[in-house]
Amino acid sequence: MSVEHASIRIIDGYARGDTDLAADEVWALEAHLEMCRVCRDRLSASVAAQAPAVAALVGTVWSDLEPQLVGTAPVPRRRRWSARLSKWMTPVMVPWLAMVVGVTLLALLLDLADTGSGEVSLVLLFSPVLPVLGVAASWSRGLDPAYELTASAPRAGLYLVLRRTASVLAVVVPALLLGGWVTGVTAAQWLLPCLAFTSTTLALGGVVGVTRAAAWLVAGWAVVIVAPTLAAGRTTFALATDGLPVWGLILALGIGVVIARRGAYSVLGAHR
Repeated sequence: MSVEHASIRIIDGYARGDTDLAADEVWALEAHLEMCRVCRDRLSASVAAQAPAVAALVGTVWSDLEPQLVGTAPVPRRRRWSARLSKWMTPVMVPWLAMVVGVTLLALLLDLADTGSGEVSLVLLFSPVLPVLGVAASWSRGLDPAYELTASAPRAGLYLVLRRTASVLAVVVPALLLGGWVTGVTAAQWLLPCLAFTSTTLALGGVVGVTRAAAWLVAGWAVVIVAPTLAAGRTTFALATDGLPVWGLILALGIGVVIARRGAYSVLGAHR
């Protein structure tokens, strides 16, 4: 791929359906074709020259569809802000994000009401796993009706995963910031575990699937940390300021694994 346009070799090979094209070349070409009319025109000419049978089939299909499309009312254009928002999140994420914010506010109210949880801040206790729920919902094949279309899109790799993760954090982090400020918990105490859990979910997601990784991490956190902490009535070492360097290391390792395995998010297994 050149800086501005795809090479003729890749376009011709794509038109012929060559199997020797590398997967990253195919992905890059398809993503580039979305934004480049020149390369789309080149591909059209290449299909006509390299694969006349395909061109004839497309022409036949189009000749059958064109009379029907003439009498069809055009679909109204979406508002610009709605089109931009759809690039960052899906409708299925909205109720999950509302639930996450609701849990955060409920934990805040319980902290302020002093419900007998001792020295434990529920906002601090739940902060690591709250964004993980939203990330799992945004990348679940069972929850997203458009899963197959999303998985087959040329930009469906790490690019889309990070966009949806960023949209989840953009909602969850301000809610946790408010909860931490009201309860007197320092930002580093909840922010580092929050980001570390998110990066670990994405890192494991490249191996076992994002949704499955999120479920494992949430279950492990509930059994190993939440239950003993509530039983003891005091903040565990994992959420104390002394444990922040460990969270920083986990965050760095998670980011490193995501970068090293960035190609794993383009396969359908990442949607499990």
